[in-house]
Amino acid sequence: MGKLLESASDSGPPYRVALGIEYNGSCFNGWQRQKSREISTVQEALETALSQVANHPVRLVCAGRTDAGVHGTGQVVHFEYQHERPQDAWVRGGNSNLPGSITVLWARQVPKEFHARFSAVSRRYRYIICNNPVRPAILHGLVTPHYLPLDADLMHEAGQSLLGEHDFSSFRGAGCQSSTPMRNVHELSVNRKGDYVLIDIQANAFLLHMVRNIAGLLISIGHGDRPVSWTKDVLELKDRTKAGITAVPDGLYLTQVNYPEKFGLPAGGEGPRFSLFQS
Repeated sequence: MGKLLESASDSGPPYRVALGIEYNGSCFNGWQRQKSREISTVQEALETALSQVANHPVRLVCAGRTDAGVHGTGQVVHFEYQHERPQDAWVRGGNSNLPGSITVLWARQVPKEFHARFSAVSRRYRYIICNNPVRPAILHGLVTPHYLPLDADLMHEAGQSLLGEHDFSSFRGAGCQSSTPMRNVHELSVNRKGDYVLIDIQANAFLLHMVRNIAGLLISIGHGDRPVSWTKDVLELKDRTKAGITAVPDGLYLTQVNYPEKFGLPAGGEGPRFSLFQS
């Protein structure tokens, strides 16, 4: 084990480890730690639990900060620690100290060049809409209810105008701290599974509220308020005030973060997961 740690972490402490994380965002005020200890966040809960395993305070870096109410099935974090630990200690020990709404899925030793945010080559989100006249109770907070019929094929067609590298100012939330509105969308698809409409989008990175703003626009097109061509029109305006609504966070999931193969990280989590919430 010592040789494995030395090879993976560039010869000695501090060691660096990457973790795959799953969480129900309904229970937290977003990912990022807040100044007030009374505000519960995913980062704070994880750091508290993992610090007990490390036997010293740890600070996490994540692949993508998620807003209040947004969930994760494929979040990736990294942190450094001082004393050797077997990889499964972070999974077993972390989960024993975490609330049931957060789970450590896997742990991998990584070299010190690895960075959960800056080493990522793409992120993938899924937005889940329950398209039924009656809202669900069992999945409350986990999907977005929408009672008007949606045409998933029209939504898919409309979304294709967003593929490629563009200025996404029309889909950028107020308060976004990114230095540029340029993003490259690799894939955008909309499919129906029974009562559920699934919007999947993968890009190199995302702006604040970008996925929720895209979902809001596609929903308007899906129930006939706007034509398919509206997506391209809004994109070209580069003006958030001319675009549609911001969809609620309930149905949004960070499902996957992709890294170069040299780091040897799982592509989408490990273990049984309900297919509705997976990429």
